[in-house]
Amino acid sequence: MEHQMRCTMDDEESSVGQERVPNQGTKENCMMECPSCAAELEGQKRAYAELNDQFLRLAADFENFKKRSAREREIVISLANERFAIDILDVLDNFERAAKSDDAHLREGIYQIQQLLESRLQRNGITPIDALNKQFNPEEHEAIAHIASEEPAGTVTGVVACGYRMNDKVIRYAKVAVSKGNQKDQEV
Repeated sequence: MEHQMRCTMDDEESSVGQERVPNQGTKENCMMECPSCAAELEGQKRAYAELNDQFLRLAADFENFKKRSAREREIVISLANERFAIDILDVLDNFERAAKSDDAHLREGIYQIQQLLESRLQRNGITPIDALNKQFNPEEHEAIAHIASEEPAGTVTGVVACGYRMNDKVIRYAKVAVSKGNQKDQEV
C-alpha cells in the first residue's frame, strides 16, 4: 500500500489572496514541511526492520529445527536397530553352542534356539501369520501352488514359508499351497 503524504497549509497561507500552486514536489519537500510525516516514516522503517529481523530469525530457527529433527530421527532408528541386533546376537551365540554339541542334544538345542528367536522377534513386534487351514487371504498369503485335496476350495493346505507381521503390517507374505477342492467330486 502506498503511503500518501499530504501537506496542509495553515489558515494564514490559505487566506492570502495570492494564487498558490499546491506543493507537488518530492517527498523530501513534503517531509521538510511536515515533521510528523518524517517521524511516521522513520517509525515505519524501524517497524519494518524489526519485523524483517524477526522473520529472518524464525526462518533460521525453522531450518535448525528441521536439521535437529532429522538427526534425532536417525539416532532413534539406529538405537532401535542396535537393540534388535543385540537380541539376534543371543540367538547366534546359541547356534554356535549347538554346533559344538553332540548329536544327541542337537535337535533339542535347535528347538530351544527357535523358541528363543521367536520370543526375540515377538519382543520387537514381529509375529508369525497363522495360515494353515485358514481361508486364503491375498492380504496375508501368497499362493505358490494349487493342489487337489479334501479341504474346500480356497483353503490353505500347506505353508512353504511362514509370513510375518510387524506391528500389524505384513512384512512378509506367507507362501502357501491352496486347495482346489476335491477334483474327484467335481468330475462326477
